[in-house]
Amino acid sequence: MDKNLLKYTIRLGDNCLVLGQRMSMWCSNGPTLEEDIALANISLDLFGQATSFYSFAEKIDTKNSPDDIAFKRDADNFSNCLIVELDNKNFGFTIVRNFFFDCFQFLFYERLKKSNCQSLSDIAYKSIKEVKYHLRHSTNWLIRLGDGTNESNSIVQNALNEIWKYTDELFVLDDLDQIMIRDNVGVNTLEFKSEWKNLVDKSLADAKIKFPKDTKMVYGGKQGRHTNSFKELISEMQSITRKYSDAKW
Repeated sequence: MDKNLLKYTIRLGDNCLVLGQRMSMWCSNGPTLEEDIALANISLDLFGQATSFYSFAEKIDTKNSPDDIAFKRDADNFSNCLIVELDNKNFGFTIVRNFFFDCFQFLFYERLKKSNCQSLSDIAYKSIKEVKYHLRHSTNWLIRLGDGTNESNSIVQNALNEIWKYTDELFVLDDLDQIMIRDNVGVNTLEFKSEWKNLVDKSLADAKIKFPKDTKMVYGGKQGRHTNSFKELISEMQSITRKYSDAKW
């Protein structure tokens, strides 16, 4: 069993699962009926991607099923980036958070398609079609809100000011990343950081919002150090499985 490949695959799945869980909270709470359905569909896409990664992880380590990986780990055993676990707060905040991650995930999957691991490559090929839609959705709404009323502009500007400090973690390479890059399995995120920034810059300019100054970046999600609300998120997500651990669907 390749323990490094297992950890890397689960990490990629964690990003999708956690953001999918956050997005699922918009179901029946969207600003319009059409948008309610759109947000729910994005959540389902992310759950599907998480399932693909966890299913591959099960092939590496047959002891744990995708459901075991998702619902039977403690919060500090999740290795997702912090940005995906941030509270939804309001629609504008959700859009800004998703926009940053959508830009990242699109560029990440473009490179993961070239992985020496065929299973990861296959997941990337399948998932990038969905992520293109996610990126278009968050970009359009970012510009619509930023270039809208004074109130909507203020909402997304305040969201940007709060979220920006979590973006640099997307590009930090730890020992596991380095091993996967060395083996031509993983993605060197530093190679597309400038491309990500250019993509972000253009949309923020169109949205008439600006980067905050002198931001102290926050890290720790990959190492299992999460935000205060993360345990509540995981506890709610896992509540049925924890209560009825032997239940069969």
